[in-house]
Amino acid sequence: MKINNAFKLIVAIAVCESAGIIGSIFTAPAIGGWYANLSKPSFSPPNWIFAPVWTVLFALMGVALFFVWLSYNKASQKKDKIKAKSAIIIFFVQLIVNVLWSILFFGLQNPGAAFAEIIILWFEIVITIYAFAKVSQTAAWLLVPYLLWVSFAAYLNYSIWQLIAK
Repeated sequence: MKINNAFKLIVAIAVCESAGIIGSIFTAPAIGGWYANLSKPSFSPPNWIFAPVWTVLFALMGVALFFVWLSYNKASQKKDKIKAKSAIIIFFVQLIVNVLWSILFFGLQNPGAAFAEIIILWFEIVITIYAFAKVSQTAAWLLVPYLLWVSFAAYLNYSIWQLIAK
């Protein structure tokens, strides 16, 4: 790996992990208070699991972004550059939507709004995987664990929202 590529990999992962850090600004204060006191379903994982899982998922997202970025730089045809650039834009849109969920759920303590938003996030991830697959199959596959975790998180979010509504 060239130094330039190593730098790009670090930047791509750092950008994604930064989204996680921004989200954690809203999440961390609520975990020990508001979230700890919520009625949660029996399948709710322990609180300590969220940080390591999200750290790994953001790293995988960064590696996926790196592969698409490399494809953009290596593309010799305009249509291939456009595909890669479009995929990167779509990726950043879903990354912003990801951070918004933390703001809604933990920051505003609004599981109903967060559930509506996580459904949008789920579709954004699917669209991102599709766009990445046109550029790099590896990048697309690296996002599958993220989609699976968000699917679980959506079900957990919905369950918490329903328990609160009772």
